[in-house]
Amino acid sequence: MFSGKTEELIRRLKRAKFAKQRVEIFKPSIDVRYSEEEVVSHDQNSIMSTPIESSSAILLLANDIDVIGIDEAQFLDEGLVDVCNQLANRGIRVIIAGLDMDYRGIPFGPIPGLCAIADEVTKVHAICVKCGSLAYVSHRLVESDKRVLLGETQEYEPLCRECYQKALKEDNA
Repeated sequence: MFSGKTEELIRRLKRAKFAKQRVEIFKPSIDVRYSEEEVVSHDQNSIMSTPIESSSAILLLANDIDVIGIDEAQFLDEGLVDVCNQLANRGIRVIIAGLDMDYRGIPFGPIPGLCAIADEVTKVHAICVKCGSLAYVSHRLVESDKRVLLGETQEYEPLCRECYQKALKEDNA
C-alpha cells in the first residue's frame, strides 16, 4: 500500500485512452473504499471501472477491447491467471495493479501466478514510515485476523523489513 500502484495503473490507462485505444477497467466489487464504480488512488485520481465478483466476468465483458486494466487484483480469485493468459493470447494488453503480499508478508491471491506469466513486471515500493527505506510490507495497525481488511493510513503503515521485524516484536510483547 501507498506505493503508487493504482496511480500508475490510472496513468497507463489514461495514456491508452489518449492514444484512442479501447480500454476497459475492472476492480473487485469488494473494494468500495473511495467509490463503488471508480478506481481511485490515495491521491484522489480516478477512472471509471466495472466492479466484478470474479475473474470470469472479465472474459464476458472484454469484447472489442485493446487494453484491460485491473486494480486490486489480489482480491480476485486464482482464475485471474488463466483469464489474463487468454486475454494476452488474444492480443489484448493487460495491466494489473495489486499487492504481492498481505500484511503478514505472505504472497497474496493470484499475484504470484500473474507475476510468473507476465511479459513485464514493475514492482513499486512505498517508503518506510519509520526510517525512510524502501518498504517491504504493509504492517497492519489494528487487531484483526481477517486476511482481507480494507483500510488506509489508520489501518496500515508501510514498513521496511527491519522496521517490520521490530514492529512484530512490539506487537507480540
